[in-house]
Amino acid sequence: MGMNSPIGQQLLDVPFPDMIRSMGVAVAEAQFALDEVGIRLAQMMSGRYEVEEADPDNPGETKTVEKTALVKFDGQDLSLLELGFTPTFYQFVDTVIEVKISISMSYERSFSKTTKTKSLKAAGGIFLGFGGITARTSSVSASYASKFQYSAEGSSLLRTKLVNVPPPAVLEERIRKVLEREVDART
Repeated sequence: MGMNSPIGQQLLDVPFPDMIRSMGVAVAEAQFALDEVGIRLAQMMSGRYEVEEADPDNPGETKTVEKTALVKFDGQDLSLLELGFTPTFYQFVDTVIEVKISISMSYERSFSKTTKTKSLKAAGGIFLGFGGITARTSSVSASYASKFQYSAEGSSLLRTKLVNVPPPAVLEERIRKVLEREVDART
């Protein structure tokens, strides 16, 4: 930004839409990651779930492995869902995106010139045979100062509140079906 650029143009040059878009996308991606964690918790709490692991027979590839996470309770192996636990889901609410910027400029220029003249008179008198001599000296002091200041400040604040929410109704329905299948398989 040059020193002849008006401050209004400099403010317009700040990529506010890009900054706000990036912050909004970051919140959406974080929400998606939270939802994925909630689903993984539901799978694990069901007692039987699948994970991707490195395949020892084929380096660089993965394979799906079934895992179990059951708790022994009253002589039975039960899932956390069967014991009444539910996965916790979180959601971002009251998200505030605040962007502040301050730009200030100043330019100062000064020039000054000072001249001083001094005269010195001497009289030669009769013995030297000439009249008076006058010597003049001048001192010139020139100064030039140019000062340019530029200050740009910016800050951004992203404030959000994270609260737990109940699992989606469709997921609760599927959890009930899983529980029914588990009970039917044991009987």
